[in-house]
Amino acid sequence: AKVMILDTETTGLDSNKDRIIELALILVDVDKDTGLPLQVHEVFDELEDPGRPIPAEATRITGITDAMVAGKRLNEARVAELMAGVDLVIAHNARFDRGFMENRLPDFAKLPWACSVSEIDWQAQGRGSAKLEFLAHELGWFYDAHRAEMDCHALLAVLAAPLPNNPGETGLGRLLATAQTTSYRVQATGSPFSSKDVLRARGYRWDAERKVWYTQAGNPAALDAECAWLKTEVYSGSSARIY
Repeated sequence: AKVMILDTETTGLDSNKDRIIELALILVDVDKDTGLPLQVHEVFDELEDPGRPIPAEATRITGITDAMVAGKRLNEARVAELMAGVDLVIAHNARFDRGFMENRLPDFAKLPWACSVSEIDWQAQGRGSAKLEFLAHELGWFYDAHRAEMDCHALLAVLAAPLPNNPGETGLGRLLATAQTTSYRVQATGSPFSSKDVLRARGYRWDAERKVWYTQAGNPAALDAECAWLKTEVYSGSSARIY
């Protein structure tokens, strides 16, 4: 399988108003049977001028300054070449990166995406956090985080390692397998504040941008069961709409 590991650095968190300032991609062949990377074909890393001053907070996190991006623009033709034949795009928190990429280069909407945060239950794998830095540190790898290319290399290394509680499977293998099935995002929209501990205990995650608790359901039966649980345990039997 042809996999693209992707990471962006941006001026902020809102893909509708903020801009990409760095894009990194790693193109790698993955053995579907073993989930192991076979060959890295290309590493792409470029900066882009967002057309506005980079906020101080973004520079503090990434180290990217206005002078570094001045006059620079992503090589769109090269990115399009790298997209050809890609079976899966993987990003750590794909919803974030996907929003920015589809706004910047709409053809990314045509590719299947996988999220290495939400589609691998790192807690069930014995990890205390799904943050990339933490996952890398647990494997003994320390790196310069918050620059796109280094984050891509770190993510590839994490996903190429055996899953702690499923040593015969890698994260890459898990995501490739999951990509072949339909999954559903379940959002507890408007849930009472008092239900946050119940939601967290069931494995829901907090989406800070949308301000909603959410989880994934892997099939229609799991979706129905989750909606029934929400109705009983969170909404106290009141009607709930499914989107």
